[in-house]
This record gives sequence, C-alpha cells and structure tokens, in this order.
Amino acid sequence: MNQMTEAVVVESKRHILTVGLDDYYHADALRGSVHPSQWYRFESRLEQNTLKVLALLDRFHTHATFFVMGWVAERCPEIVREVALRGHEIANQGYFHRSVREMSPAEFRDDLARSRDAVEAASGLKVLGNRCARTLTRPEDLWCLDVLATEGYVYDSSLLPIFRSFHSQPWRRFVHRHQVGDKQLWEFPFSTWKCLGHALPIAGGNYFRQIPHDLIKSRVDYWNRTYTAPFVMYFHVWEVDDKQPRINVASTLTRIRHYRNLGKTSWVVQNYLESYKFGAVAEYLDVPSQLPAAAAARRTIPEINNQIESRASVSVDLPLAPKIPVTIVVPFYNEEAVLEYFVNTLDGLEADLGKKYDLQFIFVDDGSDDSTLLRLREFFGHRKHCKILSHLSNRGVAASILTGIRHSQTEIVCSMDCDCTYDPHGLEQLIPALTDGVDMVTASPYHPKGTVLNVPAWRLCLSKAASFLYRRILHHKLHTYTSCFRVYRQSAVADLPVREGGFLGVAELLGRLDLRGSTIRECPATLEVRVLGTSKMKVARTVIGHLKLLAMLFYLRVTSPVVVFAPPKESRTPSSDPHFVRHRTSA
Repeated sequence: MNQMTEAVVVESKRHILTVGLDDYYHADALRGSVHPSQWYRFESRLEQNTLKVLALLDRFHTHATFFVMGWVAERCPEIVREVALRGHEIANQGYFHRSVREMSPAEFRDDLARSRDAVEAASGLKVLGNRCARTLTRPEDLWCLDVLATEGYVYDSSLLPIFRSFHSQPWRRFVHRHQVGDKQLWEFPFSTWKCLGHALPIAGGNYFRQIPHDLIKSRVDYWNRTYTAPFVMYFHVWEVDDKQPRINVASTLTRIRHYRNLGKTSWVVQNYLESYKFGAVAEYLDVPSQLPAAAAARRTIPEINNQIESRASVSVDLPLAPKIPVTIVVPFYNEEAVLEYFVNTLDGLEADLGKKYDLQFIFVDDGSDDSTLLRLREFFGHRKHCKILSHLSNRGVAASILTGIRHSQTEIVCSMDCDCTYDPHGLEQLIPALTDGVDMVTASPYHPKGTVLNVPAWRLCLSKAASFLYRRILHHKLHTYTSCFRVYRQSAVADLPVREGGFLGVAELLGRLDLRGSTIRECPATLEVRVLGTSKMKVARTVIGHLKLLAMLFYLRVTSPVVVFAPPKESRTPSSDPHFVRHRTSA
C-alpha cells in the first residue's frame, strides 16, 4: 500500500482539526519582539477565546486536538482541564514555544519531558502527540521525529513540506509513518497544494486570513475529492479575537501577518465545519487517550506547589531582618492601554522585591484625559500600601516623579516608567547601590554591561549624542543621563529647583545634583522599546530642549563649579500646592 494512504482511516472523509491553545503574545510572528520572560505581564485573553472556540466546536459536534504549551498548562490548568472535559484531545507543544533549531537533541528531550508533565498534570490525560513550536520545513529538521519516537510519542504534527523541500520524498505531504529502528511515529503534516511542482500551504491559520477564501476553499475541495489521506487543518484560539491588544514593537510586516483579517477566522472555520467532517488525531488513529495508572500516579501541579509550601513553612524560629522601607513612584499620562500589562508586572515585582523591602507605591496621574485615573483606582484603590495622586493638568514626567518623591514617607525613593521599558526587577541591583553618601542611582542601557533591545537606531543615535554632550559639561561621566529608571535619596532631591517638567526635567534633575556636588552612581540595565501604547515624547521639541538645557547647565558650571542650592525659606508643602489634587487609598 502506498505510504500516503497507509494510515488506518476510521471514516474515509473525516479530516483532522488541530487548535493551538495559546494567547496572542505567544504567537510565532511576535517571538522576535516579545520574550517569554515578558509573557506574564500581558493581559490574558486565553479563557474568553478558548470558550468561544469550544462553543463553535460544540455547535458542530466536532472534536479537535488542542496543542498546549507547558507554560500555559502550569498557569491556566483550569482552561486545559475544561478543554479535556469537553471531549477534546490534549497534546504537547513544548514548554516555551522554542524552535527545535534553537535546541540540541538533549535540550529538546528535556523540553519535551518538562512540558509533557505539565500538560498531563493539567489535563488528566495522557499526552500522545506533539507539535513543535515552529514548523519543520527541511529534511535536516527530521532528527526531532527520531527523538519523539524514542520518547514514546504516538504521533507528531509539525511537518510543513513547503515548496520543493521534500521533493524526493513525496509521501511527506500526507499522513505517514516515520520509522526509527523498531520505533515508529505517525506524522500528520500540514496540508499543502501542489502547484507547478511546488507545495504551497493551505492548512489554515495565517493562510486562511491572508489568502482569499474562495481560492483556499477550492484547493481543500480538490483535496477532499482526490486523496484518501485526511486534510490536516489548524488555527489558534487567539485568531478568533479581533479585539486583542496591539503590540507596537512588531515590524509592519509582522503586524500584517499577525493582525490582518483576525475577524475572518471565525466564519472561515465555521464554513469548513459546515462543509466537512473533522476529528482529533487520536480519533483518526483509533488509539485510547485514557491516562494510564503510571501517569495518573504523578503528582499534579497544585500538589507539587503545596509540598513546596509545606516544606518552606517548616523552619527554625530565627529573628527576621527588618525590611527596608522603599517607595516606588510611577507617573501615568493617558496609559489606559498598558495598565493590565503594568499590573501583572507589578505583582511579579512585589512577590520578589517584597521579601526584602517594605514597599510603598505612589502612582501619579499627570492630567490624563482618558480613563487612566479611573482604572488606577479600580486596580489599586483597595491596596493599603498604594497612593494615587493626580495633577489637574498635564505637567510632564519629571514633574510627576517629583510630586511622588515629595509625597514619599521613605528616604529611599525609586522611579520607573509605567510601560516597563526597563524591567522593574532591575531595582534589585539599583537599590543596594544607594549607599551612604550616594544621592542617586540611575539605570544605564548604554553602559558597557547594559543592553538595548528592539530600540530604533535613530533613537539610539539621539540618546547617545545627548549623553556625549552631557559628559562634556557635567562632572559625572555617565553613559546615560535621561533614564527615568532611578533610585533617589528623598532628602537630596525633594527640594531641587527643577524648571523643566517633561522629559527634559529628568536630565535636569541629574544635572543639578551633579553641579551641587552630589554623588551619582550608574548601573547597567536593559532597555526595550515599549510594546503597548504610544510614546508621549515629541522628538524635535525634545532635541531642541536638550540643547537649551545643556546651555543652561554649562552656564551654571562656568559661573559656579559647584553650585549649592540652599533650601527655600518657606518650602511649599503638598497640601498648599495648587497644581494637584491628592487621592489617598486607604482601607
């Protein structure tokens, strides 16, 4: 029997439906822009999208194979379990969505084990199949099928025999057995259309959204009439969500690939479900999916976590070191789009930094005209360790930071951007650097040990040029003078006479400290371009402003090498400042 038709067909015209159970920020198109370490920060839309897909499949009494990442299984086990309870098959898709080309065979095997355990613990079902994070398009990629066979997998669905890559192995276009010694693995490749000797993809997902439906549908009809092998279709649950947040860091081509025609997916999939019969891979192979006793005996994720917590709770009564009080100031201006991302990031920061520091937060809404202030109250209004302040009008990021510093009740005050372009966990290195005699610690992506990710070249050139000029004027020869990610000594900066309220004020604040004779330290950091929302900086205005500021600082240094500013006789208190209204959140 020909290899392309040797699979046991339960129903001659039953095709295969596979679904990627992942969120929009997991998408392969964004993998160069969004690192897995950032995933936890994004607003999750996985549950609502999954329920939408499940309702569609229930309507047509269709079961599918859902491919699940270990990362998703560990964080959303209830969603995975719901999919399983609806009768769908659960299969593995690696832990972090890494390409096999990024891993050695040993690393691939370890990744399979970690993700398989997580998926089985979440679903309660034995994992039979796998799909690699990125399609296998070359004969050189087939080594991973050998690994899957030796690891006991029944099938894989990762192969995309595109163009002429498998011209000498034509059976690779269809369901076939991959033999490794005495082991075998069923391969369910993504279906393709043979045109002028080249295999072109028509299996679903992005191809459904980008290519006219009538053209793809005619090719699927031809497959259905011509081949006994099943048509293997796929899509991701995030593709039914045309309201998902837009990630700005992606290139124009990537945005087209990811966001174009998202509203088309639901009705296209529905059309195929109306036209053909589909089922899961396990149903097609007629293999049992019941979890065997050996796997059932494995501990579930909650059991493992409970055991870890119980071990941690058994300890010797040792005196605990008092936590160091620290305030973190965060300015906001029309940042409604990033708030969910910010809240998730902040929760992670509190969990880590809160072990050593007594954290207080001051959020300053800088006269936003969207719903930023309302959402801040919604997210943080009930938290005792948070204050929400608001300017009646937009005064700029530096003015907002100074407002927060002046309201701080702690000597150590940190400032950070709400868009998290600097990873807030960097405070673990910045805060300890504020030792006796140091008035400011500033983060620097341009430090020899710093990193810059995805930032446009023109912006890097402008920033480095500004730093070059500031080094010529100020005493401290730093690599970065304009970072908002800093740690301050409150008593040293609260009364500084900073004139500029916007982005320029951040550099002015540092410059005045420098000319006053304060000690400033610089720590390497990683800077990333913002992924959500839009920057408020006006480039031309900022460039001209920096030149004026440099001239002013040069004049101050020439006229007085070290300028000491005496505190004003009548320092303005927060309650007497007419420019802001105070909103304290307390239980």
